[in-house]
Amino acid sequence: MGARDNGRVDREVFAELLSEEGQELLRQVRGVEPARELAVATRLRQRYEPALVSAALAQGRLRSRAEAKFGPDQAHALYFTADGLEQATRAPVAAHRARRMRELGVRTAVDLCCGIGADALALAREGIRVLAVDRSPLTCAVARANAEALGLADLVEVRCADVTEVATDGYDALFADPARRTGRGRVFDPEAYSPPLSWAVETVRSAPLAALKVAPGIPHEAVPPEAEAEWVSYSGDVKEAVLWFGAGRENPGAGQGTSSGVRATLLPAGDTLVGRGLPDPEVGPVGRYLYEPDGAVIRAHLVAELAEQVAGRLIDATIAYVTTDAEHPTPYASGYEITDVLPFNVKKLRALLRERGVGVVTVKKRGSAVEPEELRRKLKLDPKSAAGSCTVFLTRVAGAPSMLLGRPLR
Repeated sequence: MGARDNGRVDREVFAELLSEEGQELLRQVRGVEPARELAVATRLRQRYEPALVSAALAQGRLRSRAEAKFGPDQAHALYFTADGLEQATRAPVAAHRARRMRELGVRTAVDLCCGIGADALALAREGIRVLAVDRSPLTCAVARANAEALGLADLVEVRCADVTEVATDGYDALFADPARRTGRGRVFDPEAYSPPLSWAVETVRSAPLAALKVAPGIPHEAVPPEAEAEWVSYSGDVKEAVLWFGAGRENPGAGQGTSSGVRATLLPAGDTLVGRGLPDPEVGPVGRYLYEPDGAVIRAHLVAELAEQVAGRLIDATIAYVTTDAEHPTPYASGYEITDVLPFNVKKLRALLRERGVGVVTVKKRGSAVEPEELRRKLKLDPKSAAGSCTVFLTRVAGAPSMLLGRPLR
């Protein structure tokens, strides 16, 4: 099945996948490894239409890829297109946003640029009635099938239309996720989104409550002053940024010309660090402990809030590593106990690690031009003859290239 809507044939084949025969075929191709696809396709084409077999195998591949975002059970119950899966929100992230909307009193919402329906389904699971809009007939067919598959069709209306022509008044909230991919790949210019980011911002501004999903790399200066920006990570990886408008802007500091209209949310635990517009932390010597902030904390420019929480300081004015003299557990950073602080020197590092029986190193870098794989090759450690392990930080301390050695606290 194509990544985009390729016309009547694709939609007809997808409709056949939803039939009893198509469902049986999908069950047969589940878990087929790529190396076996040709043999399986040859056998199945003796009984099924070749186009249906190809569509089922393609759907099986997409479902296997979708396990990372939706979990095995849900992934193999849903339907996907290649572009739709690429842009679909990871299920726990969509659930977090939907839960926040429900807690803010949302009962009806419009999902603009709904794609395969991941966010609409999350909203419906919170009991919110959703109008899901997309301009691709194939994508809309997939979104309807997904609502049916999860038993949420009564709460999700899918409408095939240009989102710029859909009336959204009368709903409690708007959610918009402009497409950031084309046939040539990912789009980085916000005005090249479909529809453009400027249109999306103007549209959500008119809603009583709105959330606008954007790329996590959005510059802070591009965030509208009346919006609260939330960066969300999942298991340490930054997944998205969301601009909240109207009643969705919970942070009272948003829109007052400070950096306080930001927050970082870490999933799956759901811990949230809220900006308070603190000045940059002081810089000081490396202490016994080092804290590596979660990516969402860094993207949200909340390293100062983290440093205050752990009573820490920076090791360098330009490096987002926080150091302390005492241990301060925090959900917003990974902690390490530091054993050595050395000037950067590969030969000395290799000798020290061999002397201590270290065969495995985890290399982290921030503010260093040296690549971790390059350092590992130069160290020439043998994990078979040495059982020890160590974390090596390539960074700067007070402007000087340095190496920090340590171990994770947990």
